Amino acid sequence: MSAEEPKLKRDYLDVTGGWLHGLREWIDARFPMSSFWKKHVSEYYAPKNFNFWYFFGSIALLILVNQILTGIFLAMNYQPSATGAFASVEYIMRDVDWGWLLRYMHSVGASMFFVVVYLHMFRGVMYGSFKKPRELLWIFGVLIYVALMAEAFMGYLLPWGQMSYWGANVIISLFGAIPGIGNTIETWIKGDFGVSGITLNRFFALHVAAVPLVLLGLVLFHLIALHEVGSNNPDGVEIKKHKDPATGIPLDGIPFHPYYTIKDITGVIVFIAIFSAIIFFAPGMHGLFLEPANFEPANPLKTPSDIHPLWYFGPYYAILRSIPNKELGALALLVAVVILFFLPWIDRNPVKSIRYRGPLYRWVLVLFAVTFIVLGYIGMQLATLFWAEIGQRLSELYFLFFVTAWVYSKPRSRAFLVGTFVVVMIIISLLDWISWAPSIAHLKLWSWLIPFGYCLIFLLWPAAMPRLMQPKPVPERVRTKARHGTHAGVRAE
Repeated sequence: MSAEEPKLKRDYLDVTGGWLHGLREWIDARFPMSSFWKKHVSEYYAPKNFNFWYFFGSIALLILVNQILTGIFLAMNYQPSATGAFASVEYIMRDVDWGWLLRYMHSVGASMFFVVVYLHMFRGVMYGSFKKPRELLWIFGVLIYVALMAEAFMGYLLPWGQMSYWGANVIISLFGAIPGIGNTIETWIKGDFGVSGITLNRFFALHVAAVPLVLLGLVLFHLIALHEVGSNNPDGVEIKKHKDPATGIPLDGIPFHPYYTIKDITGVIVFIAIFSAIIFFAPGMHGLFLEPANFEPANPLKTPSDIHPLWYFGPYYAILRSIPNKELGALALLVAVVILFFLPWIDRNPVKSIRYRGPLYRWVLVLFAVTFIVLGYIGMQLATLFWAEIGQRLSELYFLFFVTAWVYSKPRSRAFLVGTFVVVMIIISLLDWISWAPSIAHLKLWSWLIPFGYCLIFLLWPAAMPRLMQPKPVPERVRTKARHGTHAGVRAE
């Protein structure tokens, strides 16, 4: 190496650094780039005790970007008409360069989006991320979930396959259950008296333009609300309450960058590995992500033997199908989604994290997750009397979770718990009377034990043993310590 080379390298770095510094100052004078980066990334202090459950927020954002980008390229070759939609999808799969990869990235991405969102929401319920002061943050999150369901439903019609066509008929017909104006709304949504090319064209416009804009706006509001109130953590400790008097920095917080940006990259790499394995080895996931019936062009004269939505709508479809009356079934489906908005006021327990709630509440939450998964499985099965009855019982457990969350939110007397048990069982008995049929009398008597056992354990048992509802002591500070005896990322105490 000559003596001039180190000098040339220093001169190059000085020139490059000076040029970049000048460019940054030029941008900052016209756009708050540096201040935005500091406020929301490098100087945004997050709790230092995040665990793997906190990967799913950043992964959801990654999938949203994937869906937008792949959707743009797919729309370039898609024809939104009844005569050309199915053929254009086949054209994308067979003749467009890398079209098969784009289509699989988009279809698998839709299912993985719901997997990640469900895990993200479950983490929020598990650690009480919907409670004060994060009520609005939770509401924005549920709005994102509703917008995502609308986006997925409209996109599901676009391949114009058999299941797409008939699934759209079933879902749109639910609007006809609205008293008085239902038929008018149903016809308005379709744009015709049946699902046709007009319906497909307007669903395409909504799927690629209107709903994504709403979704992006809600994601932005969700992030703004998050950074305003701060992130929750597995211990439910509010880190803004304990700050360094000199600097104003939370004692239990660390900068989001570089600590959590690097940590999130680890989660993203693992997700991309799983995502890629599904795309290249099982893009249809044996009918869960891409149904065999949807590889046949839509035929209004041929009804499939079993019509059901994709798996992520399965729980709600099971609730709908478990009630024989169409109007009551549609109402139950609507309430099952709307009730999520009111969770911050249903569960008013000041203890946020499941780590410090009573042991009985933990069992309630685990059972709720299992109930939701089994309802999804039932929604994918044939519409038999057995599955309809079991679906009705598990639907009752779905709503009973919110009842028990309300009961456990405050200390209750034994008389209150017994009274709630009696009222709930009377309501369930009235529902049994409405749906009673001699052909399923024996099955209904046995299945009645499911909600009865649930209420017996989670309402009457606490009346006999109140300590099952008593929380553990909640820490005021995060107590994760480094090897040298000080708190990780903060000063020694």
